[in-house]
Amino acid sequence: MKSIFDTVSAECSRTVTRSYSTSFSSAVKMLAPTIRQDIYNIYGFVRFADEIVDSFHDYNKIALFERFETDLHLALKEKISLNPILNSFQHTVNKYEIDMNLIDAFMHSMRLDLYKSDYKTTEEYNQYIYGSADVVGLMCLKVFVKGDMAKYDELKESAMRLGSAFQKVNFLRDLKADFEDLSRTYFPNTDLTKLDENSKNEIISEIEADFTAAFHGIVNLPLEAKFGVYTAYVYYKKLLMKLKNTPSTEIKNTRIRVSDYQKFGLFAKCYFTYKLNII
Repeated sequence: MKSIFDTVSAECSRTVTRSYSTSFSSAVKMLAPTIRQDIYNIYGFVRFADEIVDSFHDYNKIALFERFETDLHLALKEKISLNPILNSFQHTVNKYEIDMNLIDAFMHSMRLDLYKSDYKTTEEYNQYIYGSADVVGLMCLKVFVKGDMAKYDELKESAMRLGSAFQKVNFLRDLKADFEDLSRTYFPNTDLTKLDENSKNEIISEIEADFTAAFHGIVNLPLEAKFGVYTAYVYYKKLLMKLKNTPSTEIKNTRIRVSDYQKFGLFAKCYFTYKLNII
């Protein structure tokens, strides 16, 4: 029965989320059950595309990516795919009428990772972030507002800024792996072999501005989404603070993380903040 296959597909997307990101998975659990699965479905899709270009070094990544993209378009058109991750993703896309332009922009940025390793201009950098992060925020926003286009338009800019903030924090946290393992540098006009405190602080100031702009949108999210998104926001702000307090030389040589103990404390604080209606 198709319903059983759809259930298995949904479980695959949940498993992908839990396996690849315990922090994001914890935040998703704090969304209302009515929208939780659709966020798993979006994450599973973007994670698989990202894994192709970042991890499968012993295989023909271009061929794998092109096959994945072909299967994606077929899944969206036929409303089914034997790839369970694409099957669950197409369900969410069709359910909420997610704009194909958002999906195409995401795939374009992922394709860039197959051959482009250096972003020399701010324009190139912003275009990559739009496709790799901002549009993911917009896909999720479509789910959060449940098709309310007036609400979507109101919160669109904030969702994009939050996506940008998350992505830039990831770039700074993963600086060593991106540079040494993948030979990539995303920050323009920054020599990562000579990253100093001034360069690091300029990047952090840019991210802090994104977080400030994003907060307005979080406050005005529907109740079903507010707690989960706020939790992710607080977690990433904590990670940014740790990066801010870490010397630039250390950021280049290690991966900064928030400990499980600190995560628990953050989640507890978020819960009480939400319950007291402070956000």
